[in-house]
Amino acid sequence: MSTSLEGRVVVVTGAGRGRGLGLAYALDLAGRGAKVVVNTRPRASGQPASAEGVVERIRNAGGEAVACPLAVENEDAGERLLEAALSAFGRIDGLVNNAGAPEAKTLHKQTLAELRAVFEINFFGTVSATLPIYRHMREQGAGRIVITTSAAGLHGVHGMAAYSSSKAALIGLMRVMALEGASKGVHANAVAPYALTGMTEAYVTDEIGRAMPPEYVAPVVSWLMTQGCPLNGETLVAGATYSGGMARPIS
Repeated sequence: MSTSLEGRVVVVTGAGRGRGLGLAYALDLAGRGAKVVVNTRPRASGQPASAEGVVERIRNAGGEAVACPLAVENEDAGERLLEAALSAFGRIDGLVNNAGAPEAKTLHKQTLAELRAVFEINFFGTVSATLPIYRHMREQGAGRIVITTSAAGLHGVHGMAAYSSSKAALIGLMRVMALEGASKGVHANAVAPYALTGMTEAYVTDEIGRAMPPEYVAPVVSWLMTQGCPLNGETLVAGATYSGGMARPIS
């Protein structure tokens, strides 16, 4: 099967942050020939971080893209993202779930409402954006889905109980999609990126940050979007010149 992205249609959520992973994913996919539906939260048109701004960058580089600004936690998010892809390009081949929200509060100081607010975006927002597209892919007999988890989801991070838990929950969601979608030609995988972004810059030194640009993660995500990628149900750690499968304990 082909590992080319030429002509494939991919939706990328959370792609509007000025120095973020979603932006790097969208630009890398478009640079490899994919047609991209760019999603981010609604912002004033013309702002560098707006979906329209990302689309303009892709088009100026000779690529094809359309904007679909919306909040992924909206109940109709998935339907609108799917419709944007079908209306603009007549098909959908891949979905990269990247939208998410951070937190900075220790568990014993958090309220249930604060925990739920993070889950609403990180977990249920991903579910909302994914389900209609996942169903469509099952019906068409092919599709590729990437879920963005985190080192926090793999190991836990002090002061980030809701974020860590929500990112861990996404791995379980991905595994179920992979198991239930395999017979229909739909593959789902997760990526735990190590990258310097607006969300992580407070936790790394300048020297380390220079070795962790989001652009180092993007080729892994682009490969997972190809029809020829055989992986399904895997969690990949990627970034800082490294990519590989998540270690699995045997005892």
